[in-house]
Amino acid sequence: MSVRTETTAATAPARTGVLTAALLVACIAFQLNASMLSPALVSMQKELHTSAATVDLSQTWFFTAAALFSLFLPRLSDIVGRKRVLAGMMALMAAGSVIAALAPDVGWVFAGRIIQGVSGPTVPLCLLMLRSAVPDPRRYGALMGLITAVNGGVAGVDSFVGGFFTEHYGFRSLFWIMAGLAAVAAVLVAVRAPETRPGRGTRMDWAGVLCIVVAVGAALVALDEGAGLLSAYSAGTLVTALVLAVVAAAAFAGFWAVEKRADQPMVEIVHLRRRATWAPLLTTVLTMTGVFAVVNGIVPAYVQAASPGFSVGATATSLLILTPYALLGWIVGPFSGRLAPVLGYRRVLRIGLLGSLLSLVVVGALGLISLPAMVVGTALLGIAYAGTANIILNGLGVVLSPEGNPGFLPGMNAGAFNLGAGLSFLVLPAVHQATQAAVDTRTSYLFVVVAGFLITLAAFGASFLIPRPSEAEVRA
Repeated sequence: MSVRTETTAATAPARTGVLTAALLVACIAFQLNASMLSPALVSMQKELHTSAATVDLSQTWFFTAAALFSLFLPRLSDIVGRKRVLAGMMALMAAGSVIAALAPDVGWVFAGRIIQGVSGPTVPLCLLMLRSAVPDPRRYGALMGLITAVNGGVAGVDSFVGGFFTEHYGFRSLFWIMAGLAAVAAVLVAVRAPETRPGRGTRMDWAGVLCIVVAVGAALVALDEGAGLLSAYSAGTLVTALVLAVVAAAAFAGFWAVEKRADQPMVEIVHLRRRATWAPLLTTVLTMTGVFAVVNGIVPAYVQAASPGFSVGATATSLLILTPYALLGWIVGPFSGRLAPVLGYRRVLRIGLLGSLLSLVVVGALGLISLPAMVVGTALLGIAYAGTANIILNGLGVVLSPEGNPGFLPGMNAGAFNLGAGLSFLVLPAVHQATQAAVDTRTSYLFVVVAGFLITLAAFGASFLIPRPSEAEVRA
């Protein structure tokens, strides 16, 4: 049975509005996990009596878990039901939030964050459900932009609330807020969203899942260990990184072999070879690696630092930096989504990436010496990255996915988003740690922004390899 036939009732405007509202709450619940802690990282370090590197690592493990679960949960949702999987993800997110809120030490925070990572493919799963219900490209583009804009921050409310509650009630209060909203999202999705199962009757390829999860997980931990070598060399760390790299390569080879022999593979090998698969994934990873930690970690830390920063408190940092970034992304997102099927997904993506490069220049050249310039630079990133590039990258994962396996590419792309976010919190702080002993603090932060610029420039180059999603675009 086709997806469109299966969800005919959901195409009515009233049903579409209810569905959009439920999916929007789910995306907001997920985004709180990713961004609301940004103003609280310094407070977490103090309250948990741990180092900044350890707190950053808890962020990395959240995105790592999100990347791993994103690899297969969208495909599983095609088989067992998208509503069922999304509601389950929201419930587990709430459970992980409670664990982190009650954590007696940083180890339990790690455990809670990893469980929260089950929610990794929330956005692509929501877009798949929305695309099944909205066949018109223009209308789908606008709703896609509205939902996906949450990825840049919940109109700035998440960062403001994060800063305010951290200053007045401590970081644990943020996890209670996450738990409450995740529980609401689980109920709304379970009650209001229609069920779709385009892969009904298909068997899940668990052998392939195991291989690809081990491959990506080992590669991420190897990168983590390798990043540590930039600040402090250790023979044991080097050996661990090399061993994990070998495990990752062997697991991916096993995945390739399993998928070639499987009757119902999780991913057909022919799909992996398509530019429509690897080009958008590469662009997503590079874009996230270059930008994400700059906005959600590096800039807030610099602004709050006494010297050479601006000694701004957590709440003020949210209002000046994170709120404008997220609010502008929220405003621009629906317009970018609406323009994508008209001007072309690839053209709008490149506009967003060029704008992101310009924004990083403003942050690095002027923002490190002037707080107003830093506010302007991050606001521009809200327009170019959060409101444009991020929207289109999410959309490409859906519109370029092969028709016979609609959950495949969105899931892989969600993994790429979370992989890039995790890499961003590894690579860019590692650049800071590796350079701060050789140069002054401001110059060290400049090196970090330059590294983000170069990675984003590579993403712009990779975007020219993405094929045109002609079926999702409207010819003039």
